[in-house]
Amino acid sequence: MAVAPHSLASQSALAVLREGGNAVEAMIAATATIAVVYPHMNGIGGDSFWLVRSAKYGVIGIDACGAAAAKASRADYAGKAAIPFRGPTAAITVAGTMSGWDAAHRTSHDKLAGRLPLSRLLEDAIHYASQGIAVTASQHLNTSKKYDELKDVHGFAGAFLPNGKAPETGSVFKQPRMAATLKSLVGAGLGDFYSGAMARAIAHDLQVAGSPVSLADLQKHQGLIRTPLQLKHSLGMLYNMPPPTQGLISLMILGQMDRMGVGRYDHLSADFVHAAVEATKRAFLVRDKYITDPAAMAQNGAPDAQSFLDATNLDANVAKIDMAKAAPWGAGRGPADTIWMGAIDADGNACSIIQSIYHEFGSGVVLGETGINWQNRGASFSLDPKHINTLEPGKKPFHTLNPAMALFDDGRVMVYGNMGGDGQPQSQSAVFTRAAMMGLNPQDAVAAPRWLLGRTWGQTSDTLKLEGRFPAATVEELKRRGHDVEMYPDFDETLGHAGCVIRHANGNFEGGFDPRSDGGVAAW
Repeated sequence: MAVAPHSLASQSALAVLREGGNAVEAMIAATATIAVVYPHMNGIGGDSFWLVRSAKYGVIGIDACGAAAAKASRADYAGKAAIPFRGPTAAITVAGTMSGWDAAHRTSHDKLAGRLPLSRLLEDAIHYASQGIAVTASQHLNTSKKYDELKDVHGFAGAFLPNGKAPETGSVFKQPRMAATLKSLVGAGLGDFYSGAMARAIAHDLQVAGSPVSLADLQKHQGLIRTPLQLKHSLGMLYNMPPPTQGLISLMILGQMDRMGVGRYDHLSADFVHAAVEATKRAFLVRDKYITDPAAMAQNGAPDAQSFLDATNLDANVAKIDMAKAAPWGAGRGPADTIWMGAIDADGNACSIIQSIYHEFGSGVVLGETGINWQNRGASFSLDPKHINTLEPGKKPFHTLNPAMALFDDGRVMVYGNMGGDGQPQSQSAVFTRAAMMGLNPQDAVAAPRWLLGRTWGQTSDTLKLEGRFPAATVEELKRRGHDVEMYPDFDETLGHAGCVIRHANGNFEGGFDPRSDGGVAAW
């Protein structure tokens, strides 16, 4: 079973599973497809993180995020309060996604007996890029909203504004340069993105656009196999990615909620939302103080990330939560435009993956020869030289991205995740708790009304955002406890695109996709 926020990506995964492919092969096919069919959300010019569970070898992580260019400098932004979100001065980090696909393909072969070639796994994506896709309402809306700030960015109009306008919903959208790029990578290997003819073309076009990312930066990059963070939950073991992601934060929230016994609450009650929000505030304090490139954390004497998941630390945080009153809240870390997808195969192998170009269409810089839209992840760096996440050459920025996985004591395997800046760990807490602790099936757990404290993609306010389907009594009680509540429409895309797949010990599957997205669950 597979789930993705675009139905064509789910179908690509399903086709691979039907051919005998494993969960990782299915997700490689899905990530390639969604990079083409949801171009405003992600692409091969961005970053990705993977959690892979091999029934034989256990859980591993793949860190496929790029570092700042060697020539990137805070001095380049003299007089500015922050790094711009658009244009070449935002395109300052290496795109790591291709190294993630490459590492995942090797992992599939080495640990999951994978046999499908790259040519098969990228087949659907190449077809959709060359033959075209039907523009979704999401693509049309986001292109329209960001038209003024993107239309004049290097290469953007030629790639994403046919006839100078946002493509209409349902119109056919083709990406011939992307089709050629993917075909080239199939022939030369994914490593060509970093050290071959394609790398030279990418570096040349980045230089022409005005980005500091060089061929040497590309050649230096590699995807990394990482040990995931682990949380001992009352129901089993939970996994997420270590820094520079906020995977720690997602696990901290769930660890606190587990200790608070939230399973006893109604999933639409003020008690449940309040407990989750207050646990989030405690976790965000850790995030904003410590999380960045692991090397920089070590240099600055930050505690080991895993230590925050110790029982003593989690208990100490829970002790500071007042169930009757909202704690003060500062500012969020900002928006992110991302996709999460997951799959589990018949053998119990599982894959949870998140792929992003950061904001809608990333930096907006589109490279002439390859048609690659480059991310603006570097905009998440601070320009304060004293901040732990300050911009430095060769440093990885803080990432909101974090894929999640759970292995339950009763034999269930669960992959779940969400897109959306500050909302990612919060929606993970909602989906996991509702499905694992409150008895909701995955579809109801994903579709149920959600909350979001802080910022997500397309938003700048730091309020507690609630979907309109929460009971009026819940809304009023949260206000009474001191929350600055802002109401949002039912199934609003602002609350992110979540998903969940569960494989039970008897081999049965359950899944849920987000009606806020254009996605679907596909099973065989």
